[in-house]
Amino acid sequence: MTQVETRAGAPAPTPELDRLAVDTLRFLAADMVEAAGSGHPGMPMGAAPMAWALWSRHLRLDPRHPERPDRDRFVLSAGHGSALLYALLHVFGYDLPEAELRRFRQLGSRTPGHPEVGHTPGVETTTGPLGQGLATAVGLALAERMRAAREPGVAEHRTFVIAGDGCLMEGISHEAASLAGHLGLGRLVVLWDDNRITIDGAVDASCDDDQAARFSAYGWQVLEVAHGTDVDAVDAAITEALLDSRPTLIAVRTVIGHGAPGVEGTPRAHGSPLGPEVLAGAKARAGWTLPPFSVPGDVREAAAERAGVGLPAEPPTVASPGVAASAELDAALASVPIDVTEATRQTSRAVLAALTPVFAGLVGGSADLAGSTGTDVGVSVTRHDAAGARIDFGIREHAMAAVLNGLALHGDFRPFGSTFLVFSDYLRPALRLAALMRQPVVHVLTHDSIAVGEDGPTHQPVEHVESLRLIPGLQVLRPADAAETVEAWRLALERTDGPTALVLTRQAVRPLGGTPGRTRRVREGSDLQLVATGSEVGLALDVADLLAQRGAEAEVLSVLDRAAYRRPIDRFVI
Repeated sequence: MTQVETRAGAPAPTPELDRLAVDTLRFLAADMVEAAGSGHPGMPMGAAPMAWALWSRHLRLDPRHPERPDRDRFVLSAGHGSALLYALLHVFGYDLPEAELRRFRQLGSRTPGHPEVGHTPGVETTTGPLGQGLATAVGLALAERMRAAREPGVAEHRTFVIAGDGCLMEGISHEAASLAGHLGLGRLVVLWDDNRITIDGAVDASCDDDQAARFSAYGWQVLEVAHGTDVDAVDAAITEALLDSRPTLIAVRTVIGHGAPGVEGTPRAHGSPLGPEVLAGAKARAGWTLPPFSVPGDVREAAAERAGVGLPAEPPTVASPGVAASAELDAALASVPIDVTEATRQTSRAVLAALTPVFAGLVGGSADLAGSTGTDVGVSVTRHDAAGARIDFGIREHAMAAVLNGLALHGDFRPFGSTFLVFSDYLRPALRLAALMRQPVVHVLTHDSIAVGEDGPTHQPVEHVESLRLIPGLQVLRPADAAETVEAWRLALERTDGPTALVLTRQAVRPLGGTPGRTRRVREGSDLQLVATGSEVGLALDVADLLAQRGAEAEVLSVLDRAAYRRPIDRFVI
């Protein structure tokens, strides 16, 4: 569906209605920022026409059931323009009343400064750190492709993004766009708000990239709209985009702060209220005489008629493949040998090999390290066949983490990704967002210590485990042997409210005996207590042996989940 579908009696789109609707969105956004005394009015005022064209003519949405499985996904990657998204949600009938618009950016409101998934109905992902939304949208689009390949006819939705200059300049966009082009994600459409302004001034003060050539080189279709105020031109470009098998970038030339006298087209329109005089001038220029926060009846009626168009009358009930029955999970984990001396990354591979046949929603891969991280299992997803469970992310750690977030947000999959622990620095921003969004993503981080060996200090993580533990909401599990590795995977898969990092060894570790748990006593003692995690538990046992030779009995505890250990731990214990 690429054109407006109307029910009996629904008003057809007209230039007059489009102009009225665009001004409604512009001034709702500007009113929100003005009332809050902070925010970003410029982007919404420039991008309102493309947003209206998308939402009124193409986006399949259902405000009554905002989480229905086959809805189209819309991601505002330029999350600082959140007032535009809230205006859209309000006009199109989501549970976001005027009172919430008036509380924009206030503590406790449903209209926070940047969009937050789970907080505002209709928001698909948390955005704000530039480029994250675009990269997460690649994960959403990939999830649709994988679901459609597994169950033809069930998933037929599209993923739309509005991104800004900052999103395209951030490095994550390069990684994510490259992957999307490689996989041929043709149901992904990115509208680029090409206003050529950043906070510090004109884009060309710091960037001369030919974005059209760049995305073409990635295997994308690239279209251009010369005048971002032309709703019909944007409509036609989106229509053309949806006919192509490639992902599409639509470069829409806009003016930041459109219509705001004295500030339009300048950085001054970006990140602060217009002020009463400038806002009044903008409204006068547009002939807008309604009070603040007004939505004309014709606009509300047109938006209401759009709701549900292109979707079944009732949301389908679809069995998600994302969770295995606990009995099947228990049986699969029980089949993994644990009385072995081997690297915990090898045990993790055995876990994945055992889980893949019974856990249909478990999907993931590595940043070009599958053999080293133990994630070389399953059939790879390709542009021609997306029914597999293995994703070859390439050397794109940051995009990998954001794509995993998109897969999790889609709702049908339990995604995992892997790299060396030392490279967790490359994916930390997206991992942090997974924690903020409470998405159950699993990160398999191997080669956990100086035992990496001959590669030297560039590949030997020292501070990384502790730095991961500092991220609120991230569960960090560092198993000490095969038995704890199996238990760590169980804890990761049973968790539904946040991400987990499994920190695994390169080197072999011996079995410790006893019953694994979050805290495990591996040696009795009464004089002192040694607490360790992961591969350091073996070192703690060696220390205990040395102490015993000197007449001191040491208790040794293996703490799989340090956060669950309630007694004081010296901060240097790892």
